[in-house]
Amino acid sequence: MTIHRINPCQRWSDITVFNGIAHFVEVPEADLDADVQGQAAQIFAQAEQALAKIGSDKTRLLSVTIYLTDFADLPAFNAVWDAWFEPDTAPSRACVKAELANPRYLVELAFVAAAGDDFGN
Repeated sequence: MTIHRINPCQRWSDITVFNGIAHFVEVPEADLDADVQGQAAQIFAQAEQALAKIGSDKTRLLSVTIYLTDFADLPAFNAVWDAWFEPDTAPSRACVKAELANPRYLVELAFVAAAGDDFGN
Protein backbone atom coordinates (compact mmCIF):
# COMPACT_ATOMS: atom_id res chain seq x y z
CA MET A 1 0.00 0.00 0.00
CA THR A 2 1.06 3.56 -0.69
CA ILE A 3 2.34 5.86 2.03
CA HIS A 4 1.14 9.40 1.29
CA ARG A 5 3.38 12.17 2.64
CA ILE A 6 1.96 15.69 2.55
CA ASN A 7 4.64 18.44 2.38
CA PRO A 8 7.60 16.21 3.26
CA CYS A 9 10.94 17.75 4.22
CA GLN A 10 14.16 16.39 5.72
CA ARG A 11 12.84 16.04 9.30
CA TRP A 12 9.10 15.42 8.93
CA SER A 13 6.03 15.41 6.73
CA ASP A 14 3.12 17.68 7.62
CA ILE A 15 0.79 14.67 7.32
CA THR A 16 1.52 10.99 6.75
CA VAL A 17 -1.28 8.70 5.61
CA PHE A 18 -1.13 4.91 5.39
CA ASN A 19 -4.02 2.56 4.80
CA GLY A 20 -6.53 5.40 5.21
CA ILE A 21 -5.18 6.51 8.61
CA ALA A 22 -3.54 9.94 8.88
CA HIS A 23 -1.01 11.09 11.45
CA PHE A 24 -0.03 14.72 11.99
CA VAL A 25 1.17 17.08 14.71
CA GLU A 26 0.25 20.70 15.30
CA VAL A 27 1.89 23.42 17.39
CA PRO A 28 0.75 27.04 17.68
CA GLU A 29 2.10 28.98 14.70
CA ALA A 30 0.50 32.44 14.81
CA ASP A 31 0.77 33.82 18.35
CA LEU A 32 3.18 32.26 20.81
CA ASP A 33 2.33 34.94 23.38
CA ALA A 34 -1.23 33.55 23.65
CA ASP A 35 -2.32 31.66 26.75
CA VAL A 36 -3.07 27.94 26.53
CA GLN A 37 -6.61 28.61 25.28
CA GLY A 38 -5.33 30.89 22.53
CA GLN A 39 -2.66 28.38 21.52
CA ALA A 40 -5.19 25.54 21.53
CA ALA A 41 -7.58 27.55 19.35
CA GLN A 42 -4.75 28.14 16.87
CA ILE A 43 -3.92 24.44 16.82
CA PHE A 44 -7.55 23.44 16.27
CA ALA A 45 -7.86 25.86 13.34
CA GLN A 46 -4.65 24.46 11.85
CA ALA A 47 -5.92 20.90 12.40
CA GLU A 48 -9.11 21.67 10.47
CA GLN A 49 -6.98 22.86 7.54
CA ALA A 50 -4.80 19.74 7.72
CA LEU A 51 -7.84 17.47 7.85
CA ALA A 52 -9.33 19.20 4.80
CA LYS A 53 -6.12 18.43 2.85
CA ILE A 54 -6.82 14.72 3.29
CA GLY A 55 -10.57 14.83 2.68
CA SER A 56 -11.42 14.56 6.36
CA ASP A 57 -12.75 16.64 9.24
CA LYS A 58 -12.72 16.70 13.03
CA THR A 59 -15.60 14.20 13.27
CA ARG A 60 -13.20 11.62 11.78
CA LEU A 61 -10.51 12.03 14.45
CA LEU A 62 -9.65 8.70 16.04
CA SER A 63 -7.23 9.78 18.73
CA VAL A 64 -5.33 12.83 19.98
CA THR A 65 -2.30 12.96 22.23
CA ILE A 66 -2.14 16.23 24.15
CA TYR A 67 1.24 17.49 25.34
CA LEU A 68 0.94 20.22 27.99
CA THR A 69 3.84 21.97 29.67
CA ASP A 70 1.80 22.53 32.84
CA PHE A 71 -1.13 20.44 34.09
CA ALA A 72 -2.48 23.58 35.78
CA ASP A 73 -3.51 24.57 32.21
CA LEU A 74 -5.62 21.43 31.72
CA PRO A 75 -8.99 22.92 32.78
CA ALA A 76 -8.48 25.92 30.44
CA PHE A 77 -7.41 23.60 27.62
CA ASN A 78 -10.42 21.35 28.23
CA ALA A 79 -12.78 24.32 27.84
CA VAL A 80 -11.49 24.94 24.29
CA TRP A 81 -11.45 21.19 23.55
CA ASP A 82 -15.05 20.76 24.69
CA ALA A 83 -16.22 23.73 22.62
CA TRP A 84 -14.45 22.46 19.48
CA PHE A 85 -16.24 19.12 19.30
CA GLU A 86 -19.90 18.51 18.61
CA PRO A 87 -21.54 16.31 21.25
CA ASP A 88 -20.52 12.65 21.10
CA THR A 89 -17.77 13.17 18.47
CA ALA A 90 -14.65 13.52 20.63
CA PRO A 91 -11.90 10.99 19.88
CA SER A 92 -9.96 8.97 22.43
CA ARG A 93 -7.16 10.98 23.95
CA ALA A 94 -4.14 10.93 26.21
CA CYS A 95 -2.70 13.90 28.05
CA VAL A 96 0.99 14.08 28.87
CA LYS A 97 3.02 16.69 30.73
CA ALA A 98 6.08 17.43 28.61
CA GLU A 99 8.87 19.85 27.93
CA LEU A 100 8.27 21.00 24.35
CA ALA A 101 10.86 21.88 21.69
CA ASN A 102 10.07 25.61 21.87
CA PRO A 103 9.80 26.94 25.44
CA ARG A 104 7.02 29.31 24.30
CA TYR A 105 4.76 26.40 23.32
CA LEU A 106 2.24 25.64 26.04
CA VAL A 107 0.56 22.81 24.14
CA GLU A 108 1.24 20.48 21.21
CA LEU A 109 -1.21 17.98 19.75
CA ALA A 110 -0.59 14.74 17.85
CA PHE A 111 -3.62 13.68 15.79
CA VAL A 112 -4.70 10.37 14.25
CA ALA A 113 -7.62 10.56 11.83
CA ALA A 114 -9.50 8.58 9.22
CA ALA A 115 -8.56 10.11 5.88
CA GLY A 116 -10.90 10.51 2.93
CA ASP A 117 -11.37 7.91 0.21
CA ASP A 118 -8.51 9.26 -1.95
CA PHE A 119 -6.06 8.10 0.72
CA GLY A 120 -7.31 4.56 1.25
CA ASN A 121 -4.44 2.76 -0.44
